[in-house]
Amino acid sequence: MAFKKLGNSDLEITPIGMGTWAIGGDWAFGWGPQDDADSIAALRRSVESGINWIDTAPVYGFGHAERIVARALEVFSESERPLVFTKCGIIWDDAKNVGHNLGVKSVAAEVDASLHRLGTDVLDLCQIHWPAFPPGASDDEIEEGWSTLAELKAQGKIRQISVSNFDVAQMERLRSIAPITSLQPPYSMLMRQIEDDVLPFCEQNGIGVIGYAPLHNGMLSGKMTRERIEAMPETDWRINVNPAFMEPHLSRNLELVEVLRGVGDRHERSVAEVAIAWTLRLPAITGVIVGGRNAGQVDGVAGALEFRLSDDEIAEIDSCLPASIDMMQLA
Repeated sequence: MAFKKLGNSDLEITPIGMGTWAIGGDWAFGWGPQDDADSIAALRRSVESGINWIDTAPVYGFGHAERIVARALEVFSESERPLVFTKCGIIWDDAKNVGHNLGVKSVAAEVDASLHRLGTDVLDLCQIHWPAFPPGASDDEIEEGWSTLAELKAQGKIRQISVSNFDVAQMERLRSIAPITSLQPPYSMLMRQIEDDVLPFCEQNGIGVIGYAPLHNGMLSGKMTRERIEAMPETDWRINVNPAFMEPHLSRNLELVEVLRGVGDRHERSVAEVAIAWTLRLPAITGVIVGGRNAGQVDGVAGALEFRLSDDEIAEIDSCLPASIDMMQLA
């Protein structure tokens, strides 16, 4: 299996990493109820399959996802343990109202809390989750938050520091303070905006890119049907926010899935593996984050560690892509 260096760091990562948004369970931006035993099984299966990094965040389940990651990794020796990437900047109060804070004291407290929940002395990677929240709010704290992360890195609490959901102008503002190891943006067949300016900027400046939502929150998993969408619980954010799950996008997206299924059938690969392979076709992409709510779902994507598409297959898929959805997914 090919590993790639993440940006300017010494971290070598596999083409796919394991995401933990859904295993946070029921919360403000959750995916509905989630069984912790299934989550732990999924995380362990991902490591056993060869995936060497896990991406999480404090706000996923208000600390729950980080605690589940710690529990899942208890069985692995130090040499077997994957890298764990987390985030900062999205906070919540006692009433579980979600907010945003990149002030010095808040970021330092978040990092300490993540270290405690994850049961480790150092975070492999800590990312500013959003430059502002809700998206579009004032981003005037990003320099303060970035300077704080740089200081915490100097103190030995963090190995590498990165950003998520930043645009080129925001990254330019930070580069004079400290190098950016990587960017975590949304990227899928249905959301391709970063190809225009973000990916060229990162490639030119040695910034790694770890894309999230390559399956577009399950739409490109091959498991989504109209009936399944109609049966989703009201607490599943996708049916309330994500236009990919609504008309007129839904019909076009389901048609695209059938194209992907045809490509996958030639190789005895899943739809999900084809969708992931498509995102990995560009050299600027260091790796992508995939989720799994149980061990079986991990089995359905693990083949993407090595499966790649031919140029002809990429062209076939590109000819069927619907218009890119212009929205920032919440992560």
